[in-house]
Amino acid sequence: MSARVASLSRVTARADADSPPALIEASALTKRFGDFTAVDAIDVQVHAGESFGFLGPNGAGKSSTMRMIAAVSPVTSGTLRIFGLDPATHGPDIRSALGVVPQKDTLDEELTVEENLWIYGRYFGLSWAECRRRTVELLDFAQLSERASDKVEPLSGGMKRRLTIARSLINEPRILLLDEPTTGLDPQARHVLWDRLFRLKRQGVTLVVTTHYMDEAEQLCDRLVVMDHGRIVAEGSPRALIEQHATREVLELRFADEDSAVHLPSVEGLGERVEVLPDRLLVYADDGDGALAAAHARGVEPLSALVRRASLEDVFLHLTGRTLVD
Repeated sequence: MSARVASLSRVTARADADSPPALIEASALTKRFGDFTAVDAIDVQVHAGESFGFLGPNGAGKSSTMRMIAAVSPVTSGTLRIFGLDPATHGPDIRSALGVVPQKDTLDEELTVEENLWIYGRYFGLSWAECRRRTVELLDFAQLSERASDKVEPLSGGMKRRLTIARSLINEPRILLLDEPTTGLDPQARHVLWDRLFRLKRQGVTLVVTTHYMDEAEQLCDRLVVMDHGRIVAEGSPRALIEQHATREVLELRFADEDSAVHLPSVEGLGERVEVLPDRLLVYADDGDGALAAAHARGVEPLSALVRRASLEDVFLHLTGRTLVD
């Protein structure tokens, strides 16, 4: 048995004694680039078999955190352990048990679909025969079997994304890291991809996802942290975070005025609180329809009104004073 396999086997044996084990543990984890702090002393634990998310806008520190977890970017300060191992000294051991889906596809478009998987499998020391065997299974999983001998370049964005995920699974990883997995995909392609990820989770693969899409975080994550300016501002399940930081429903009111804040006095008191955005007012109330009726009774006549359930976007707005797309 190689030293690499032996070290991971010892970690697995220790982890089996606990239920569930923490495959990723970070304490005061920090990443700096010169004078800029991208990740600011965060604490994170990810347990075996769960789907864990980092939610936040671009620039929040999500990708920098993922690169440290992937053992390709050194930790500036704090501690980080993956499978109980230090990335600074056991990088190859860690990387051998990870699958990585980068934010942008890095497929070789001059090769065929199946050749992309064969060659990637060779990086992990798999025989050609084993690469071919696993490729057949993975292309079936990714719903790409009929395109196996096709070149990658003409594939749709959704197909390329599924191929990237299939490629990341060639080494049968214990943890799959997905950085903004559905950016740029249309709604149908996103739902197909979500279904593939649900299947992986049921098979026991631990998922770690970064996203700035609130619906994606709610769909995929058992538990998540909300990040802003490199710090964690909240942690919990999507439902628990919404219950803690928002009301059951939200009334959105849009007005003809360029500055919606001029209508704030007329809606104050209709709910637990009101958030002012440049293009609309958000009234947080357990009964959105009741709040709308009360607004009409006061003579408030918006251009449009929408009652919806509260989301993680509302959690982020409440905690940071801005939206996820700011």
